[in-house]
Amino acid sequence: MARNKYDIDEVIEDKFDLNQLKRVFQYVKPYRGQLAIALFLMLSSSALTMLFPMFISEIMDTYIPEKNIRAIVVITILSLVIVLYTCVCIRFKIRITSRIGQAIVHQLRSDIFCHLQELPFSYYDDRPHGKIQVRVVNYVNSLSDLLSNGIINTITDMCNLIFILIFMFLLHVRLTLICLCGLPVLMGVIVFVKRRQRRAWQIQSNKQSNLTAYIAESINGIRVTQSFVRERENTSIFNYLSDSYRSAWMHAVKYNFIMWPCIDSISTVTTALIYVIGIGWISGGLYGVTVGILIAFTSYISRFWEPINTLASFYNSLLTAIAYLERIFETIDEPVNVKDSEEAVPMPPIKGSVAFQDVCFSYEDGVQILNKVSFTTNPGDTYAIVGPTGAGKSTIVNLISRFYNVDSGKILIDGTDISSVTLKSLRKQMGIMMQDSFIFSGTIMDNIRYGNLTATDEEVITAAKTVCAHDFIMEMENGYQTQVNERGSRLSAGQRQLISFARALLENPAILILDEATSSIDTETEILLQKGLNRLLEGRTSFIIAHRLSTIKNASRILYVDKGKILEAGTHEELLAQKGEYYKLFMSQYDFLVSKQN
Repeated sequence: MARNKYDIDEVIEDKFDLNQLKRVFQYVKPYRGQLAIALFLMLSSSALTMLFPMFISEIMDTYIPEKNIRAIVVITILSLVIVLYTCVCIRFKIRITSRIGQAIVHQLRSDIFCHLQELPFSYYDDRPHGKIQVRVVNYVNSLSDLLSNGIINTITDMCNLIFILIFMFLLHVRLTLICLCGLPVLMGVIVFVKRRQRRAWQIQSNKQSNLTAYIAESINGIRVTQSFVRERENTSIFNYLSDSYRSAWMHAVKYNFIMWPCIDSISTVTTALIYVIGIGWISGGLYGVTVGILIAFTSYISRFWEPINTLASFYNSLLTAIAYLERIFETIDEPVNVKDSEEAVPMPPIKGSVAFQDVCFSYEDGVQILNKVSFTTNPGDTYAIVGPTGAGKSTIVNLISRFYNVDSGKILIDGTDISSVTLKSLRKQMGIMMQDSFIFSGTIMDNIRYGNLTATDEEVITAAKTVCAHDFIMEMENGYQTQVNERGSRLSAGQRQLISFARALLENPAILILDEATSSIDTETEILLQKGLNRLLEGRTSFIIAHRLSTIKNASRILYVDKGKILEAGTHEELLAQKGEYYKLFMSQYDFLVSKQN
């Protein structure tokens, strides 16, 4: 079932699709006006600072020999004005790019989250939830600086490089050509690093994903861990995954740090070469080189390699981001298999007739769960579905709500194929309570009102009373306004089920689905609940899955499901009279209760 567990790496793509890189820049488009302003500020300030070496050259070769103090003072004041202007530009650039970066991150994360809301159950069935979470949070955060500062800095530095080269050529052509001799060496380093670096960061993202998945799983299962005294073993697994992540990160970051020393070394060598050759030319009076020109030129050399260093850092960040982009867009591109068709129409008000016509279904290819299941209910009928674990009971009710698509066959409600109507209009008319009674963080009132935000407090309380939840709620410190934790850790399993039951009933559904709705409720509460249910089920079609056969004796019809087929169908009395599989199941429970009483 699971495509990858916490200890299994995800598939690594050998080639990067450049369309993904183009795609991520679509998120930048809405802010191109603000980016243009930031870019203008940075380019104008950078262009002005390029004058500093020229000022120094002029002062050294002209104004100092001429003792022109006035000109030196004017250039000093002009330099201060340029410095102040640069500071102002940097301040506004930081403000603009920070705002844009966070806006892009918000939009990208919103797109992922919204898509996750639409993905079918099958997507979550075969993935550790921690591996999904790391894409929404960590990977998107890693792109923030790249998509804001990275773009501005890269364009600015590329322009700076052009500015510097122009000034260098204007200052002295021969010295400029000597300086450029280091570029072929740098290109060789980039070619060497490129593929290795990208793969290293892909491996690192896998190890980070594995670690996050295990942490999420461990937190969710902490009660089981402590109950079975598994702390030491779990810590050992965590340390293994953490060490794998650390090793992968160290290996990846090694390639990141190759670029800076290489550029620094090339810069140092070329600068030294310029000094040696330049001094020789000055001594020999060759090619018009002066002390001022040499000082100005060496200043440009340091400036020349600075933007190259920044561009190399951006290149590193880009290769790192590519590993994350692959995972982010993989999630966004995950197909929504269960969705509205182009011709889908709203589901009319449901009366309650449900028909399965030769329905086949499988979670995995080649492993069939349902095999040509057929049955029909009348409006207002209560259908109970029983059978051994793994027989396909929950699958049947999940298909009624169209949480999955059938492989073949049809499911009709009031004669309408549910695949031809919108999901929202279908599910809005159903009340569903699943085996996992999930409670969200917030108040009890909010949890019951979760599926019907327009319900009044009185309607919430009425629903709670119907399912016998009102009394225990009122015994809590703040009644319906009592805060509960995620997954309802403050509540007993039975209390969580009752709250979930009230949540389902509050929607006033035409079809009610109860999947093991009373499994965690004590017998005394169940008797009270059954009275409320009998009133509630009147006029509604309901499907009840229950292992306690005492709760379904009054069902209109009982389906015994096993091995993907309906083996028996009838009322409680009819099935007992057949003395088939249902009879055996009922008698086994009856004998168990008798032995327990004795």
